Amino acid sequence: MEKLLLGIDIGTSACKVAIFDLQGRVIAQLTKEYKVYYPAPGHVEQNPNEWWDSICAATKEAIFKAKIDAKQIRGIGIDGQSWSAIPIDKSGRVLHNTPIWMDTRASDICRDTVERVGFDRIFRLSGNSFEPSYSTPKFVWFRKNMPEIYNSTYKFLQSNSFIAFKLTGQMTQDISQGYGVHAFNMSEGKWEDGFCEELGFDREKLPELFQCHEVIGEVTVEAAAVTGLSAGTPVVAGGLDASCGTLGAGVVKVGQTQEQGGQAGGMSICLEAAVAHPKLILGFHVVPELWLLQGGTVGGGGAIKWFMQELGAFENSAAKAAGSNPFMIMDNEAEKIPEGSDGLVFLPYMAGERSPLWDKNAKGVFFGLGYDKTRAHMIRAVLEGCAFALQHNLRTAEEAGVTVEELVAMGGAANSRLWTQIKADVTGRVIKVPTSDTATTLGAAILAGVGTGLYKSFDQAVRDTIVITRTHEPDMKAHETYKRNYEIYIELYEKLKDTMQKI
Repeated sequence: MEKLLLGIDIGTSACKVAIFDLQGRVIAQLTKEYKVYYPAPGHVEQNPNEWWDSICAATKEAIFKAKIDAKQIRGIGIDGQSWSAIPIDKSGRVLHNTPIWMDTRASDICRDTVERVGFDRIFRLSGNSFEPSYSTPKFVWFRKNMPEIYNSTYKFLQSNSFIAFKLTGQMTQDISQGYGVHAFNMSEGKWEDGFCEELGFDREKLPELFQCHEVIGEVTVEAAAVTGLSAGTPVVAGGLDASCGTLGAGVVKVGQTQEQGGQAGGMSICLEAAVAHPKLILGFHVVPELWLLQGGTVGGGGAIKWFMQELGAFENSAAKAAGSNPFMIMDNEAEKIPEGSDGLVFLPYMAGERSPLWDKNAKGVFFGLGYDKTRAHMIRAVLEGCAFALQHNLRTAEEAGVTVEELVAMGGAANSRLWTQIKADVTGRVIKVPTSDTATTLGAAILAGVGTGLYKSFDQAVRDTIVITRTHEPDMKAHETYKRNYEIYIELYEKLKDTMQKI
């Protein structure tokens, strides 16, 4: 009976489950969407129980679609979105929706904490700035604004650790998600007990830390009944989605860099030491004894999805008539526009911006519109604007002495040859593309494979599963054109940021 692995991904807009063989081939995969809630200005939440319901349905369907015996699945890995704060009581009941990474309700708490504790002390220990997107200020927000919820909370869980709990009954915290909590010692990979109360929350509300590939439990009889999985299947701790995607793209050696194009954009540079920059994000890789210096941007697939939904009636209609994908039609239109979009520049700050700006009030902008501009110009400008956001993070990493030779692309955006080429041209770097749609779930599955001994090492797992499907060399002539537009991109934000605060 063939041995298989299951990867589960808790994304922002949907969960994805994928069953893999040991060569990394997809046997079956399913996606189930769920809601994002906006109950008040700055509040962006999701219901973790809706994640679980979606995963149960998707897992059952995937097993049925694959026509396999659930006992063939020998290990389960889970990855998830960053910076959750899921309040769980001792019985395992979710006490409140979790604020997600786009939530900025704790802005005042961040300002007050930095003034009281000191930016340098926080940054020196955690390697990260104290921003409202992170988990720490959300813990404190619950304590100050919903004390009844906070006092009833036994543990705060992350997205993947919540699903691991639902599968196994074990409340855990993987090391790659530790970076969301500023009492996490980034150099040593442990909680600093005394710093928790100083930051404003109780140490006992943090779960025990585990390596990402460490088996933390087995699928319970109860979980098996609702997921279709086999009771007793080992479950590993899992990790951050960007880190699992980095592994699933084959980035396991120092100097390699992953470029991500999912709902959000970003990059992850593999390091052998905890090298931090106050405008970037530092965390442990899911691969032991490695770190990732990361940039996380709002501008990614979500920006082009917004354009398609709000302004893409023609492309949607044409795709429906042709039985094709509207994004492919948009690509074809944008490809006819020259590099630089004839001077049209897009700022992709559709929900504020994360690194390196950390400005919740940043706004999306089209600059350079005129009667000569078409919808195709706007489409290409969106693609280029997201590429500029990537370049902004790479340039910021250089300030910390970290340079990048080439990028490995993952996420749905990597399916677009045009978009990937634009990123290569904007950054002036070679971009390699493995099997893009499955990198994140594959990374989660690899963790399970290593943790259960099906792979002897991470190096072996990558050799056995990762195949580069294409390579994009930068067009240096186009790169020179993009240099000018990139300078305008940077200048626009600097000149508009004060005005953005007013709206």
